[in-house]
Amino acid sequence: MKRNRLKLLVAAALLCPTIVEAQSTKGIEQAVGKVEREEGMEHGVLAVSVYNVETNKAIYEHNAGLSLTTASVSKLFTTGAGFAQLGGDFRFTTRVVMHGTVDREGVLHGDVYLIGGGDPMLGSYRYRQTHPDTLFAALTRALKGKGIRRIYGRIFYDASTFDSKPLHDSWQWGDIGNYYASGVSGLNFHENMYFVYFNPASHEGLAAAVARTQPKNLEIYATNQVSTGEEGTGDGVVVYGSPFSAERRYTGTVPLGKAEFAIRAAMPTPAKNFADLFSTYLRTHGISVSATSAEATVEPDSLQQVLDYRSSPYATIAQYTNHTSNNLYAECIFKYLGYKVFGEGSFENGEKVVVQYLKGMGLSTKGTRVVDGSGLSRLDHTTADFLCRYLSALNREPYYDKFLLTLPKAGESGTARRLLPSLPKGVSVYVKTGTMEGVKAYAGYVQTAGGETYAFSIISNGHECTSRVVAEKLERILQQIALLHT
Repeated sequence: MKRNRLKLLVAAALLCPTIVEAQSTKGIEQAVGKVEREEGMEHGVLAVSVYNVETNKAIYEHNAGLSLTTASVSKLFTTGAGFAQLGGDFRFTTRVVMHGTVDREGVLHGDVYLIGGGDPMLGSYRYRQTHPDTLFAALTRALKGKGIRRIYGRIFYDASTFDSKPLHDSWQWGDIGNYYASGVSGLNFHENMYFVYFNPASHEGLAAAVARTQPKNLEIYATNQVSTGEEGTGDGVVVYGSPFSAERRYTGTVPLGKAEFAIRAAMPTPAKNFADLFSTYLRTHGISVSATSAEATVEPDSLQQVLDYRSSPYATIAQYTNHTSNNLYAECIFKYLGYKVFGEGSFENGEKVVVQYLKGMGLSTKGTRVVDGSGLSRLDHTTADFLCRYLSALNREPYYDKFLLTLPKAGESGTARRLLPSLPKGVSVYVKTGTMEGVKAYAGYVQTAGGETYAFSIISNGHECTSRVVAEKLERILQQIALLHT
């Protein structure tokens, strides 16, 4: 009897985590069932998966094998592959070189070349250390350090690290022209976007006027069809315009009452704009340039190094990518992976590298496709189960701790700042969000107060309610996942 009782106790102890998890998932199941029945969700698809990372087993699944669009959640694949291929300490490098000779009067009889290395933060307006003025000042100091006071030649720009396709063919026309679909270049500048400042009219419905653009002196030829909307409505402007074309069309509304209301638009030729604006900066900071800037089609022999301008470490860039869901940063990582492995930075090569990375983790990629780095393409798709299997496998990689820091923390940071404002004590939720019309997705990790880690994914496609409403619905499911083992 004693021996049988001991066997029962041992069996119960072994089954205890499974029993507790089964009890905990009842709340998830109830939340999922309720959300599916609510208005706006009846004709869509909701998929949910939760994995115990330690056992690498699913503890809850609902439609988890359906292949769905996840929008910016795809950045999880891009940034993970970046850690695996490049390492957290990798830095993008922009080379400044010169050709020719410098005489005793400080005249460079030759040209300066700006050779891009895919740095997404080059000249970014967001950070003091990357601001255009900071960048231009560093490059100017380097030229003056070579004794140059005049350039009897040109500033050439070279963006050939990446191919000449800044946009994926499947990106939507309504996105192109706007800052979040600005496209990617081997030589980026100012996040490949510019600001347009509007002055609203005195009454709703009347035309709003363009006050100015920033950076200054860009060659932009814009048709303005923006009107004045209701006070407090925010940015309702849509920008239309293709890469390499200076023509832009501004449509939509800006709110009543606020002067110089700023919106962001895609810069048509970032590499050229970088060289043009740098030439202007040089002329006003002690170095004259005799000729206009131009694209480098052939680099001459005997180039002399002036400066290797290095980006922030990859771990920092990956954190910015996921915290702010920055599409340009993701696409630069994606294309650079293609350049590193296959010698050309293209969407096709980036896709190959990411697929190889996923398969190298022992994952079958059936039901998953990744055609760009950001998730802007509706051709990107995966399953809730695959996301959890990927996150569970990634937990065992040596760079996991650094990767985890790239994910916004619910209630605290990035795109998850307003998610789950009240969590149980000791519980942390790290989550990447994804949003586009008819798509809402969350994926990441829950760390419980007891030390367990769960990978989760929640995907909604085809809902008929607004993004704000569906976010509230999915957050209720995420709340139940966060309550596991509490």
